[in-house]
Amino acid sequence: MAVKIRLQRVGSKKRPFYRIVVADSRRAATGRIIEKIGHYNPISQPKEVTIDEDLAMKWLKDGAKPSDTVRSLFSAQGIMEKFHNEKLGK
Repeated sequence: MAVKIRLQRVGSKKRPFYRIVVADSRRAATGRIIEKIGHYNPISQPKEVTIDEDLAMKWLKDGAKPSDTVRSLFSAQGIMEKFHNEKLGK
């Protein structure tokens, strides 16, 4: 199964709000998810990003591929750097 970490939009019209979810890449963007690992609110000032770092690391280690947007959110939180350091054994 190809697993992706991606955003799932749950906000109303003109009020975006996203869940950061782990899902099968073959399913629709609003389809069934495996696990919710955080949320992202781009409307609030400053932008609100909440990520369960332990779950994100677990899924990255298991081979889940983050989407481009999720990768940038993870990088801003320092999760990608931590993942690469653990992967390289530093």
